Amino acid sequence: MAATQHIFARFATKTSAWAGNPVTFVLAVVLVLVWAGTGPFFDYSETWQLVINTGTTIITFLMVFVLQNAQTRDTRAIQAKLDELILTSHAENRFIGIENLDEEDLKHLDRIVAKAAESQRQEMQNRAPSPAKTTRAAATARKAIADAKERKQKRKAAPRRAPPQSR
Repeated sequence: MAATQHIFARFATKTSAWAGNPVTFVLAVVLVLVWAGTGPFFDYSETWQLVINTGTTIITFLMVFVLQNAQTRDTRAIQAKLDELILTSHAENRFIGIENLDEEDLKHLDRIVAKAAESQRQEMQNRAPSPAKTTRAAATARKAIADAKERKQKRKAAPRRAPPQSR
């Protein structure tokens, strides 16, 4: 099974690179132009139309899976690299794993981090950095991450109870 996954991963990577190549786009345009040019020879028949419709539908359907596989692997690799950078720097280790938070928690965290960045940008412009503001913003971000992770854990750990039955 692992060998099959490895072969598919290599296939997906090469196909993705090939599909993103400008030459591939030009070939696709040429193919469509050739198809359109053959229309008069086939009297623009239903079969003539079916050829392009079927071909593009099949290619699109298969490419969705191939490109999704390549994108998922790329995302995992980028995430691992970012986690490594966080671990080896002075950045907050609490940011590791935040990609697993739900959308609302990520938006809330994004607002907090943007606010902290704006505060730090203003401090840099004033040339009189205030460690209290930076520390306060960082503490707020740490607390938001911890709260979001805790809420997620509670949702996972909360037992599902049946509603009380009326007698």
